[in-house]
Amino acid sequence: MTMTDMLKLSGVRKAFGGTEVLHGIDLTVRKGEVVAVLGPSGSGKTTLLRCANFLERADAGQLELDGVTLDLARAAHAQIAEVRRRTGFVFQGYNLFRNRTVLGNVTEGLIVARHMPRAEAEKRAHACLRRVGMDDRCDAYPAALSGGQQQRVAIARAMATEPEIIYFDEPTSALDPELTGEVLASMRSLAEDGMTMLVVTHEMSFAKNVADRVVFMDGGVVVADAPAKEFFEHPANERVRAFLRTADAA
Repeated sequence: MTMTDMLKLSGVRKAFGGTEVLHGIDLTVRKGEVVAVLGPSGSGKTTLLRCANFLERADAGQLELDGVTLDLARAAHAQIAEVRRRTGFVFQGYNLFRNRTVLGNVTEGLIVARHMPRAEAEKRAHACLRRVGMDDRCDAYPAALSGGQQQRVAIARAMATEPEIIYFDEPTSALDPELTGEVLASMRSLAEDGMTMLVVTHEMSFAKNVADRVVFMDGGVVVADAPAKEFFEHPANERVRAFLRTADAA
């Protein structure tokens, strides 16, 4: 791991019911880098992301997070808690507490898990909500928000913990097309501020215009890993070219 590497995954393997879905994945994300992970459904993208944050327990592999090295299959609970403390995760389905206001959703983890004084937690939450254009809805409950607004709250919640890297799992796939832009704008703003991000996405425009690098997965392996401009303008192989043709036709 070099001085500029934030995250390094090595030899990640994962099987479900005897079917291996990750076949020894290697992936590196540098500090301040935005890496988009593309690929067809079932290629293992989300499973890789979940293994990186121990939402799934990998069968084998190693994780290095800014100087800390863990065995993905054998890490202890305290080690997993430390990794999660240093990372943020934005889910496809928002995962907001339905019985908490917008402000409460952002402060809950700070107060309960990190024992931050309420006044300090609320100050930080308001700042993060302003960043995503949601501070004016801080007293609203999730049921009163659109999907795009809920996802922006989820991004604010991830930001509030001041993570070293944020994982995004298809953050716009549950949204209507007209709501996608507001979420992508919030993510673009984070990228411009230098946040390290690993983003599983189907949004070609985000991958092309915001990501520094694109990793393309298919069948549980990395088929291509290249700077975004090179990935789109000079595809590495026919499998990538076929995927891009399909995406262009969609």
